[in-house]
Amino acid sequence: MSGPPIQPLETVLARFAVRPDAPMREALRVIEANGEGVALVIDDDRWLTGIVTDGDIRRAILDNRDVTTTPVADFLGHKPGKVWKKPLTAPAGLAEADLVRLMAVRLVRHLPLVDEDGRVAGLALLEDLSKPVEYPMHAVVMAGGFGSRMRPLTEEIPKPLLEVGHKPVIEHIVGQLRQAGVRTVSVTTHFHAEKIRQHLGDGSEFGIDVTYAHEETPLGTAGALAGLKGGKEPLLVINGDILTAVDFRAMHHFHRDQKADITVGVRRYEVKVPFGVLEVEDAAVRKLVEKPSYSLFINAGIYLLEPAMLDFIPTDRRFDMTDLIQRRLDDGGRVTSFPIHEYWIDIGQLQDYMRAQADAASGKFRK
Repeated sequence: MSGPPIQPLETVLARFAVRPDAPMREALRVIEANGEGVALVIDDDRWLTGIVTDGDIRRAILDNRDVTTTPVADFLGHKPGKVWKKPLTAPAGLAEADLVRLMAVRLVRHLPLVDEDGRVAGLALLEDLSKPVEYPMHAVVMAGGFGSRMRPLTEEIPKPLLEVGHKPVIEHIVGQLRQAGVRTVSVTTHFHAEKIRQHLGDGSEFGIDVTYAHEETPLGTAGALAGLKGGKEPLLVINGDILTAVDFRAMHHFHRDQKADITVGVRRYEVKVPFGVLEVEDAAVRKLVEKPSYSLFINAGIYLLEPAMLDFIPTDRRFDMTDLIQRRLDDGGRVTSFPIHEYWIDIGQLQDYMRAQADAASGKFRK
């Protein structure tokens, strides 16, 4: 993901710029395409009118705001969270060390550079300036399920080894983790464990370090994590049947910004009721809504956990992630939701697996 520390003007205009009158779906497209979590709102005269970040998008989704048709300029006028009166910029030509210090003080990862006239001239990216060797996360891929709903495809092969786009699902996952800078991955196994071990090996072929946590008896979606105690970095946990283009780095930044104990990846899900729905009180009808649609946030099977959360997982019984989340909530801990606007699909059922195959063939899923 790393590149030159200073993005020149031509790159900024091609990869990071969006017009103030463009719909928010265009800002979202720019952010997803450049992979740096930012879009610069630049007018025809090269003036910077604002900045839209990945975090702005996700907070807006949580606030049930429109991030598709709303003009970018209108979105800027009502950005969620802390907003500076004017975008932070720095003069083009400022020393890299000074850029890093300025970004550290203002807690930003992207710093637009302007020329003597105040027009956009470039963009500094903190991660390229500081050049981290690896990302401070240890990943866990939950790959021990039986895949019962996918039979007969999973009778002789574990679900994470089913191919999508001529590559096993678990290969997509570990490749994305490597791309995000994650270098150590634990894989929990049970059903056909030897086939997963044989395919991934020690991970060297895929540029990561892979270890295994085998469950003789299924321990639930959180139970296997109890044996991973001792680390200092957050645990990124992902179900082994998830295909997604989510930015794990953005999730980590969100988790840190929220000072969360647990961050749960969530996905907006629309439920359309094909009937008229009545609100009743005793025998009286208070309201009738014809074929309503309800928008819900569902668990997307991706989590970030602080290492201390492993102490809440029992070792003598089955324990799921939902149990861990509820236990932390009951204890007054901070659990936050991270909305996933990127591609996401759970291939737990045959029709979803076929849809993933079609998405890969059409280029909708490219990870």
